[in-house]
Amino acid sequence: MKNRHGDDSPVTRSEVDYLQKHEMGRRDFLLDALALGGLAAGFGLAASNPAWASIQPPADEVVRIGYLPITDATVLLVAHEMGFFKEQGLKSEPPTLIRGWSPLVEGFAAGKFNLVHFLKPIPIWMRYNNGFPVKIMSWAHLNGSGLVVGKDVGAEKFADLGGKQIAVPYWYSMHNIVLQMGLRHAGLTPVIKGQGEQLAANEVNLQIMPPPDMPPALAARKIDGYIVAEPFNAAGEMLAGAKMLRFTGDIWRNHPCCVVCMNEQQVNANPEWTQKVMNAIVKAQIYAQQNKKEVAEMMSRDGKRYLPMKADIVEKAMTDYDDESYGKPDAIQHPEWGSGRIDFQPWPFPSATKLIVNELKRTLVGGDTSFLQDLDADFVAEDLVDYRFVKAAMEAHSGWEDAPGFNAADPFAREEVVKL
Repeated sequence: MKNRHGDDSPVTRSEVDYLQKHEMGRRDFLLDALALGGLAAGFGLAASNPAWASIQPPADEVVRIGYLPITDATVLLVAHEMGFFKEQGLKSEPPTLIRGWSPLVEGFAAGKFNLVHFLKPIPIWMRYNNGFPVKIMSWAHLNGSGLVVGKDVGAEKFADLGGKQIAVPYWYSMHNIVLQMGLRHAGLTPVIKGQGEQLAANEVNLQIMPPPDMPPALAARKIDGYIVAEPFNAAGEMLAGAKMLRFTGDIWRNHPCCVVCMNEQQVNANPEWTQKVMNAIVKAQIYAQQNKKEVAEMMSRDGKRYLPMKADIVEKAMTDYDDESYGKPDAIQHPEWGSGRIDFQPWPFPSATKLIVNELKRTLVGGDTSFLQDLDADFVAEDLVDYRFVKAAMEAHSGWEDAPGFNAADPFAREEVVKL
């Protein structure tokens, strides 16, 4: 694996400093209180917090986007930058970069933003643990994450991770869910222990780590691997000597990760405005899927500077998914699926929501998960997601059929495929 100079020499202390200062310094990117524990602790809000009830979304029709600078935000950024909101007769303010999930949730809850992307477990927590009227309006993307390990770790598959230290970005994340699927399948036990505690040969110690810290920590051998969203896997490969162990989209075919969310009160109060917003989002999904290289350049530090990474890193994060180059270790075991490293399609398949709810109940996390135990997956799939506007937008636009996994005979339903 090449370091940032393009050779195979070990990643040095200066390389770590380079990562921290020039590419992904923690102070400049994604500072996140959630790194300290579960969602409730990170947001500092108790269940059924009465503060939710007093929050009212603004009455105007200006689109106000809040986003984290990761590829998960692509469709929100494209819809603004390419003028798709303007085409719908809507004014959109320049998207506001937020440096962590906690302040993004707080800004959304306070009405500062009326269009955001969240990791899918976040609206589950907000609606059912805290009673906030959040609605999932569409998916933001497919796949877009991976599990990487240090080049000297010697791991070629999940079974080789016994006794290792693996970082995840948040307990309530798709990354933690998919990682633990793989560990259990390999006969390993995920645990949460202090760094000095001894691990059994079949235990894998999980720790929360902000994404910007992951590549430097891997380069310094403080962790053995990490699982996270792009562009941090690509950055780890290009800047920290990481090697891709497995793409998450090769485990769970075309899985969701981030979702597009709005306030249910505003959706119900102004359905015409909501439809226009979703028309723009669906058009952005189509454009992003068909123009990944162009979009990567546009979002990068070398383009419109929505992301702090250089164009070559963002382009790799969005386009580099080749079975030959990722054949050792076998990070792509299902090339026949026809998936990309990241893909874009808007439909929020109910079957995926049900799988997420059920998997969350058996995923090890820090903190209290009692609110999950009484959740009915069928109920959540109907109650949490608003299918009306995205479906109408899809019926008015063509091109979303180009995304992987499309079934022309039954475009709004699918069977979830998980192969570990």
